[in-house]
Amino acid sequence: MTTYYTVGVMTKPHGLRGEMRVYPRTDFAEERFAPGSRLFVRPEGGTPITEVEVRSGRKHQNMWIVGFKGLNSIHDVEHWRGLELCVSEEQLLPLPEGTYYIHQLVGLDVWTDEGERLGTLVEVLTPGANDVYVIRRPQRQPDVLLPAIPDCILAVDLVAKKMTVHLLPGLLDDDSESGG
Repeated sequence: MTTYYTVGVMTKPHGLRGEMRVYPRTDFAEERFAPGSRLFVRPEGGTPITEVEVRSGRKHQNMWIVGFKGLNSIHDVEHWRGLELCVSEEQLLPLPEGTYYIHQLVGLDVWTDEGERLGTLVEVLTPGANDVYVIRRPQRQPDVLLPAIPDCILAVDLVAKKMTVHLLPGLLDDDSESGG
C-alpha cells in the first residue's frame, strides 16, 4: 500500500483560469509546484482521488498560485477547496544528512542524555526560527516543548525509533518549581 504525504492545501480558486491558492506544507515548494510536477489530490488525510500535473506555479505572498494541465476554468477546480496536494513515498526528495521528514520523527521514543525516558514525539511545530518538538509524557504529565537545536537534540536513530536529547534549564515545568 502506497503512503502519501501532504505538500500543500488548496484554499480557494485564484482568478478564472483554473488556478488554486495553495498553502505550502513542504520545504520544497519550488520543486513541488513547478510545471511538470505530478501531484495527487485527496481529502485531508484520505485516499487520493485523482492525479494532476502542474502547468504553472508561482509564489504569491505566503501562498502559491498553482494551475493544473487540462483544468483551465474556475469551474474545474472550485470544488477542490480544502483538499490536499500530496506526493507518494517514492516521490520524496532525499534530505541532507542529519535532517528528517516530520513523519520520520513522529512516534520516536525520546530519552534524555541521562538515560531517562521522557516520552514520545507526537508533533513538530514550525513557528519560525527553528522547529519545536512536542513530547507527550507518561501519566498525564504536561507535554514538553523541545527546540530542534543541536544543543538540545543530540541524536536521532530512526532504526531504533529513538531520539536522545539534552534538557536545557527551564524546559521542564518542575525545573521552575521552588520550595517556597
